[in-house]
Amino acid sequence: MPGGLVALLDDIAVLARLAAASADDVAAAAGKAGSKTLGVVIDDAAVTPGYVVGLSPARELPIIWKITLGSLRNKLLFILPVALLLSAFAPWALTPILMLGGLYLCFEGAEKVLHALQGDHAEEAVATIEDPAALEARQVGGAIRTDLILSAEIMVITLNELTGSPILTQAGVLALVGAAVTIGVYGVVGLIVKMDDIGLHLARSGGAAAGFGRGLVKAMPLLLQTLSVVGTGAMLWVGGGILIHGFAQFGFTAPEHLIHELAVGIGRGMGAIEWAITALSGGLVGLAAGALVVGALHLKPGATH
Repeated sequence: MPGGLVALLDDIAVLARLAAASADDVAAAAGKAGSKTLGVVIDDAAVTPGYVVGLSPARELPIIWKITLGSLRNKLLFILPVALLLSAFAPWALTPILMLGGLYLCFEGAEKVLHALQGDHAEEAVATIEDPAALEARQVGGAIRTDLILSAEIMVITLNELTGSPILTQAGVLALVGAAVTIGVYGVVGLIVKMDDIGLHLARSGGAAAGFGRGLVKAMPLLLQTLSVVGTGAMLWVGGGILIHGFAQFGFTAPEHLIHELAVGIGRGMGAIEWAITALSGGLVGLAAGALVVGALHLKPGATH
């Protein structure tokens, strides 16, 4: 009996070591794969604060929480199983799906640029909905729909980094990256949308913090405007980059090679400049692709903008 117990404990120890090693593999793979999604994460964090514009400050955090739950549902209940099935039975479909999502991001970015050039009437559209519950439902629904595209991009980009990994490792990494990105992004978004309230609290408290609080309140409109610009730029940069890389995967490598040579030639070993040239090139490609989609939609009979 003691010998059997010792053997059982040995077996448990071996399984524990294997589980720990697997956990380390998952964590390492998640870190590497998650870094590839940075552009989409920036896009997500920059776009979401706009969905609470025109809503009651008391409802801002509850709305962000609803969007967070919707994002987790998108990633873990819908996208993750589909991504694993595609990885197992139709890996060839991942790149086209990624490119379709990238094209959608280009379309969204180009449409925002068009709105800015024509005069953005988004706030007027929000103001026309008088029922607070209906307005909240519309904003939350719109945020979750946009998140579905961004979440799909994050999960597929992550999955592309796991080629050849066991299915359980893929599932673990996708779940870890999905949960970590969601909590991180919407935690930051929650902080951003409450910064004005924090500033007001500090301004009323008196003392040394009061000046900082007043500065924070004054800075918020500029911060939100900057985030809107960053979000639009990220949509175009990420979407264009996905299209460029996707075409290279299908053998049309000329744009990717041209951009790489341009970035290296101008940057001359300076990584930040090379990155900026690559991102700018991706943004221009994204703007052109998105403008084509916007133009095509406007050619449809009865299309309105």
